[in-house]
Amino acid sequence: MPDTTLPNSWDARAKGTSFFGFTDLPSIRDRGAIVLTHGQGSHVYDTDGNRYLDGNSGLWNMVAGFDHPGLTKAAQDQYARFPGYHAFFGRMADTTVQLSETLVDLSPYDDGRVFYTNSGSEANDTMVKMLWLLHAAEGNPNKRKVITRTNAYHGVTAVSASMTGKPYNAVFGLPLPGFLHLTCPHYWREGRDGESEADFLARLVDELEAMIALEGVDTIAGFFAEPVMGAGGVIPPVDGYFDAMLPVLRRHGIPVVSDEVICGFGRTGNVWGCEEYGFVPDAIVASKAMTAGYFPMGAVILGDELADRLQRATDAIEEFPHGFTASGHPVGCAVALKAAEVILTGPDPLIDRVRALTPRFQQGLKDLADHPHIGEWRGVGLMGALEAVKDKATKTPWDGHLSVSERIANTCTDHGLICRPLGQAIVLCPTFVMTDAEMDEMFTKLKAALDQVFDGLTA
Repeated sequence: MPDTTLPNSWDARAKGTSFFGFTDLPSIRDRGAIVLTHGQGSHVYDTDGNRYLDGNSGLWNMVAGFDHPGLTKAAQDQYARFPGYHAFFGRMADTTVQLSETLVDLSPYDDGRVFYTNSGSEANDTMVKMLWLLHAAEGNPNKRKVITRTNAYHGVTAVSASMTGKPYNAVFGLPLPGFLHLTCPHYWREGRDGESEADFLARLVDELEAMIALEGVDTIAGFFAEPVMGAGGVIPPVDGYFDAMLPVLRRHGIPVVSDEVICGFGRTGNVWGCEEYGFVPDAIVASKAMTAGYFPMGAVILGDELADRLQRATDAIEEFPHGFTASGHPVGCAVALKAAEVILTGPDPLIDRVRALTPRFQQGLKDLADHPHIGEWRGVGLMGALEAVKDKATKTPWDGHLSVSERIANTCTDHGLICRPLGQAIVLCPTFVMTDAEMDEMFTKLKAALDQVFDGLTA
């Protein structure tokens, strides 16, 4: 833990000049900020020389570890050849074209189009604007409402934060009007007493039908869903969810967008999370592991039909009046091309390692769920969570003022492990290069932290 008493310490310098996002500020005041200097494999190092096993792959994204030579060389080579450009006015880098071809080939579509952003938030925001534009062009200007789910996470721009079904956005006066949130498909927490999973699913389908009837199908622009809710606490949907929900949306002609910012590029053991659940969306939103975290980038990948409709809409006004200065940045595209090879298409692709590690990872979660204060373990591929509870039988959570998940995460840090608190859950999403020994170390340190925190709370 950094020394927070020195006026010129890295901690003091960080707190004196930085505004912290998504950070428990009491922890910063009490424990100080951790300032990192470099990483090796699945580990990162701070200014005091402390070494941490990063159980969160940075922020879900550093899937190839923190020092992959092929990815850094791809960036270095492209910087030397053509260090930057935009994708406006019919001009773009050759690497941008190559990446678009690769993303369409990797997508579930026979054909499609790609639009680049700098983040997943911007990609979701862009997708909403695309839907608004094409619906208006097709004579349906009132089709502007967007359906997502409570506890979903789609970003932090004003539009994507409105899609995000998290109560903390109320401090910004969000969501904006017209953003609708269905029940979170988390049976363990949202199922009613005596309600079977099948009954729970039927209730969710009825809720969707009722929402469409109430709001009017002629007002709904689209439905956005993460295959597995990531920042909601790694929540896989109730069994059969997409098989039951999508026919309703298809019957009403409502476009379906799969938010693959976290699930995409191998996290679930498939290229896309939608593959895990057997559905083909009308569009895909990607980011994070798309560049293995080595460059900030996002993308909207439009399927054939939606791409054609948007093309007709933009042809009518002779442009798509939207974009970002760094959209399709040549260095980012070069890195993403290399990341696709490293993770998915090259020799010994990391997705094979995900599949090999998954049983060990899931078993580690399951073993820790035997703890009397862990109410549920859940996960898909290399993403998982443990839900802390005060009473296991009743699923009663700990009092909020105790900040239980934050205590666990801080204690893990003291043990040399980085994990993420989300609500009353602890989330793990390891790198794809983590060794078996490192994974065992991760669960050993997490167990020690759980024991330490819960022993203190129940003493």
